[in-house]
Amino acid sequence: MANQTARADHTAAKAKPSLTIKKRIKASPEKIWAAWTDPEKIKLWWGPSVTSVLSAETDPRVGGRFRVAMSGDDGEIHDVSGTYKVFTPHEKFVMSWAWITTPERESQVTVTLKADGAETILTLLHEQFFDEAARIGHNRGWTESLNKLEALFA
Repeated sequence: MANQTARADHTAAKAKPSLTIKKRIKASPEKIWAAWTDPEKIKLWWGPSVTSVLSAETDPRVGGRFRVAMSGDDGEIHDVSGTYKVFTPHEKFVMSWAWITTPERESQVTVTLKADGAETILTLLHEQFFDEAARIGHNRGWTESLNKLEALFA
């Protein structure tokens, strides 16, 4: 029994933080999908409220890469990129996520879209954070970003 408890504690200690955000958006999955995959549309909503997108690149397919560079209100550049691992148009994608300044801290983002009448339920799961501080920062960033995405369709 003690060994099982020790193993469970060890597994829990190795678990990395994650976050899940659900958002109901007044748009079809196709329109929301385009907002995630079209670089010009990404520039309209991506990033926290204190950032602006400098450049966005996407190659929306399994094995394709994305990259978004943003500038904060303090002038600091934030550059994130990754590779699409799963890509089911208008339904789901999974992508790796790494900041240019900390490539060794790769995490994973899964976005699913589910039609619900004239609206879509977007679920974002960001997992495998390096630590709790990273999870907290990304929760703020994703919440503000998804609020901006929702506003595009309001």
